Amino acid sequence: MFETDKIRQLVEMMVKNDLVEISLRDGDVEVNLRRPNPTSMPTMQMSPAPLLSPAQPPVAAPAPSAALPEDAAPPESDEGLIEIRSPMVGTFYTKPSPDAPTFVSVGSAIGPDTVVCIVEAMKVFNEIKAETAGTIEKILLANESAIEFGQPLFLVRPT
Repeated sequence: MFETDKIRQLVEMMVKNDLVEISLRDGDVEVNLRRPNPTSMPTMQMSPAPLLSPAQPPVAAPAPSAALPEDAAPPESDEGLIEIRSPMVGTFYTKPSPDAPTFVSVGSAIGPDTVVCIVEAMKVFNEIKAETAGTIEKILLANESAIEFGQPLFLVRPT
C-alpha cells in the first residue's frame, strides 16, 4: 500500500516538473495520478491489479431484456449527443450548496463557460464547466454520487 506521504511527494514532483501523468504499482496496488491539464490539481485513482488465471471461462452475455409493453415509449436515442465527462475522481454535486438551486437541469441552454456541477476531491470543490454549447438532454447521476475519472456526467445536444 502506498502511504499518504509518498503520494503527496509524487503530487509535488508532478507539479514541480509539470508532469501530466504518473502510474506506479506496488504488489497488488496500482496508483495512477493524472492532471487533466497542467494548471489543475492532480487526481488519484487506486485499483487492485487484476488477477489472471491461465484458463478463465468466457463470460456469458447478459440475457436480452423483456420486450417493452405496447403502451411504453421506446427509449430515446442518444445519437448525436455530446458527453460532459468528469475530469477527476470525487463526489458529484448538482448545486453549490444544499439550499441553492441546481447549476443546470434538463432543457438548460449552456455555453462553454457554463458551470454545470461541482466535483469535490480531497476536500477541494472544483467547478466543472461545460466546454461545449448546447442544451442539457440528460443528467446521468444523482446529486452526491461518487464518480470516477472520465465518467459521463451529462448528455448535451449541441447547437
